Amino acid sequence: MFGKRSAQQVTPAPAPKAPTKKAVVEKKAPPKVAVVPKKDLPPVTDAKKHSDVQKSESYYQTKTAIFNALIDTIDLSQLAQLDPESAAEEIRDIVNEIITIKNLQMSISEQEQLLQDICNDVLGYGPLEPLLARDDIADVMVNGAGRTFIEVDGKIELTNVRFRDNAQLMNICQRIVSQVGRRVDEASPICDARLPDGSRVNVIAPPLAIDGPTLTIRKFKKDKLTIQDLVNFGSISPEGAKVLEIIGASRINTLISGGTGSGKTTLLNCMTAFIEEDERIITCEDAAELQLQQPHVVRLETRPPNLEGQGEVTMRDLVKNCLRMRPERIIVGEVRGPEAFDLLQAMNTGHDGSMGTLHANSPREGLQRVESMITMGGYNLPSKTIREMIVGSIDIVIQAARLRDGSRRITHITEVLGTEGDTIITQDLFVFDITGEDDDGKIIGRHKSTGIARPAFWDRAKYYGKHVELAEALDAAGE
Repeated sequence: MFGKRSAQQVTPAPAPKAPTKKAVVEKKAPPKVAVVPKKDLPPVTDAKKHSDVQKSESYYQTKTAIFNALIDTIDLSQLAQLDPESAAEEIRDIVNEIITIKNLQMSISEQEQLLQDICNDVLGYGPLEPLLARDDIADVMVNGAGRTFIEVDGKIELTNVRFRDNAQLMNICQRIVSQVGRRVDEASPICDARLPDGSRVNVIAPPLAIDGPTLTIRKFKKDKLTIQDLVNFGSISPEGAKVLEIIGASRINTLISGGTGSGKTTLLNCMTAFIEEDERIITCEDAAELQLQQPHVVRLETRPPNLEGQGEVTMRDLVKNCLRMRPERIIVGEVRGPEAFDLLQAMNTGHDGSMGTLHANSPREGLQRVESMITMGGYNLPSKTIREMIVGSIDIVIQAARLRDGSRRITHITEVLGTEGDTIITQDLFVFDITGEDDDGKIIGRHKSTGIARPAFWDRAKYYGKHVELAEALDAAGE
């Protein structure tokens, strides 16, 4: 129906633009989709409106027909040579021509919606673009081409967003992971990656995902949250926030524990805001998410094995190597294996104020998980020795939780005191006490001090000149 566009022959339509800008030339081979960095893409206008609009089956059929005609008409490798705005304008011009030739009857709003969707398909992340532009969404969960869920205000809801087919979804997954030098296909069906803004991405592809590629995105807010934001949200009391500030500024070794989606990484980001700007910080992560604002930060990221199974760099490799990089603080995005041993070693050898997160449902369970992860590493050490190492390294465990109403709370600030026999002794400084729920099902509770007037890290807080503020915060919390 449509011939190839070239410099000599153009499909009858409105007059083309100057040839110096044209990206539509004769295709010589199956094109490779142009990858344009997300941060450079033209902004999506009124993202919430676009993501919530009801789209009929006929809309998707029309879009598929126009998209296929577009792909038959242009050479995407040439399109990639243009800047993003010019490329988007070229696509819009050609799509308008196709709509005219096919004599499709569309309203202005429907045509604008179609143009935006096709531009997103070619240059961006397709149907995901409106969702990624919304700052009120915490998670995007794509279960195959036909079903996409989002999490808003702690609750999961089904959206109207869908993909043309599983092939389009897989193409977008490959586009995302290729930006950070990773791959996902039948040979490597599981992949962790990130978007340019730091949002965490997980892809699991067929044959492991039976109903089509499954894509999960943990979105980061455009504006980095601060500890004051957590106070405003009710995640912690003002007095508890002051104690967390003193813990971060006094270089106290901290472990942040919590379940999936409880806000561990967000809390870790907030805690790093209290690090002095003259400290050298090294972060180790599976997918770089942390958004540190200090000027002297070195970010390290793990690497999966290549096609031959070689070249893997594990979290433990990173933690061991950063000990040779003269760090003052080491921050591990998530401790989940034998690297726990190396992190404890670092905390014990002059890298005070190091931090990390792990999955656990209580502070005591978090310490038990550290012990089990060290054992997983094959270290033939007695349990008592491992527990003494834990006690000598970790000073504070902060517990984050997502409650049944979807809200996120810091439920415990707990000190690690020592051992008594084979048992690790802890004491809570702050706890979140649930008192009930309101008519809307929202949890009602308050953060309260347990009455500890002088915590075990008092001397360290005094060394950094923070003991007076610490005493005032604890006194205020106890009232």
